[in-house]
Amino acid sequence: MDLVDVVDAVDFSVDSLEGTNKAARWLAEHLEPGALVFLSGDLGAGKTTFTRALAAALGSPALVSSPTFTLVHEYDGGRVPIIHMDAYRLASGAEWEAAGLAEYLEGHNVVLIEWAELIADALPEQCWRVTLTDTGPESRRIHISPPPGKREVDP
Repeated sequence: MDLVDVVDAVDFSVDSLEGTNKAARWLAEHLEPGALVFLSGDLGAGKTTFTRALAAALGSPALVSSPTFTLVHEYDGGRVPIIHMDAYRLASGAEWEAAGLAEYLEGHNVVLIEWAELIADALPEQCWRVTLTDTGPESRRIHISPPPGKREVDP
């Protein structure tokens, strides 16, 4: 296998669910088992909607909902199991680790963490970052950046 160009960050300007689905499909094509994805954005920016689209793009039939009050949802049935976490109610990375949530980073799941910036001190730097920014009443920018040094492998 040959290493090719580093995957560049991409920006999607979306004004519909189809635009969000397109961004999620792009990311799904680049994710491997064990991938970690940080989701950032203001309240209501679309983090859970993006997660729903990403789960579908990974082939999961799951009905994705926000894990704000449960902290973790697990979804199977796609090409890779998905762990969907929400750190909004956590005070620190230490609280996240004390709750035993770090164990979810082990294995072959794709782990998605909303509000990951709140516990960044406890998380590895090797992650995909998805930032959702409102740009209007029905539009947003979805910025996706790969882990440092991420390279695609030629099949």
